[in-house]
Amino acid sequence: MKNGQKPPKTREERAQRRRTLAGDLIYDVAGSILFAIGVYTFAKSADFAPGGISGLALLINHLTGAPIGTMTLVLNIPVILLSYRVLGRKFFLKSFRTMLISTVFLDLIFPLTPMYVGSPLLAALFSGVFMGAGLALIYMRGSSTGGTDFLIVSVKKLKPHFSMGQVSLMIDMSVILLGGLFFGNIDALLYGTICTYAQSLIIDKIMYGAGSGKLAIIITADGPAAARAIDAETGRGATLVRAIGAYSGAQLHLVLCACGKAEIFKVRNAVHAVDANAFVMITEASEVFGEGFTSPNAEE
Repeated sequence: MKNGQKPPKTREERAQRRRTLAGDLIYDVAGSILFAIGVYTFAKSADFAPGGISGLALLINHLTGAPIGTMTLVLNIPVILLSYRVLGRKFFLKSFRTMLISTVFLDLIFPLTPMYVGSPLLAALFSGVFMGAGLALIYMRGSSTGGTDFLIVSVKKLKPHFSMGQVSLMIDMSVILLGGLFFGNIDALLYGTICTYAQSLIIDKIMYGAGSGKLAIIITADGPAAARAIDAETGRGATLVRAIGAYSGAQLHLVLCACGKAEIFKVRNAVHAVDANAFVMITEASEVFGEGFTSPNAEE
């Protein structure tokens, strides 16, 4: 084997890769179906725009009749070009696959289904619920639908003193305000706000993530390996503390890792891939100050 060449993958590694890909596709399809229900079935006919790129695509569809999924994909192109270096190739490729699957459901499948034409308030609530559930499933596999997720990372790179919640709120509210202007009534703004709030709440509930951050407290026999796995999967650092099992007297490591709500499942999965018996506790961190989060001087 020549220097620099990777050793060939074993049969088990190839099988594991196929299982991972199959799981990703199942979550992508399920998440895209739920997301399409929220956007097409409930939001499209209720004359309001939810936040994010999908809200912009919905506005363009309202004005021009352009397909929602295709417009979402087109609007993501400049965002992808801006964010590619920040996000990395692996996250980009997974997100691009998710965007293609979502486009198929939005443009080819759900236009064949009936739309909800009842109460706009109920439409806003259920649009947020279905969109949030769909996004949560997609986030859990380390992917995204692009758009707002890419923009949040980019803005955080330029303005690191902003919290993730602040950046997300600014982007979503900008689109919702545009929706109020285009639809020409205050109700569109209110319904868009309700939809976005319901979406955020459902994502938090499904992913056990709320607030500005999460703290993973991990007890494992191989702390350095767990920390490396977390770094490789999420780019987040970790702190190692030597620990002793009170009952067994075994030498262990306590690993502390602060991360965002969309990363906590990846942290947990990375640790358990290294040590299946690792003890993982996930707790809320209502405020996280430091590199990658809020600047200590942000509120001064």
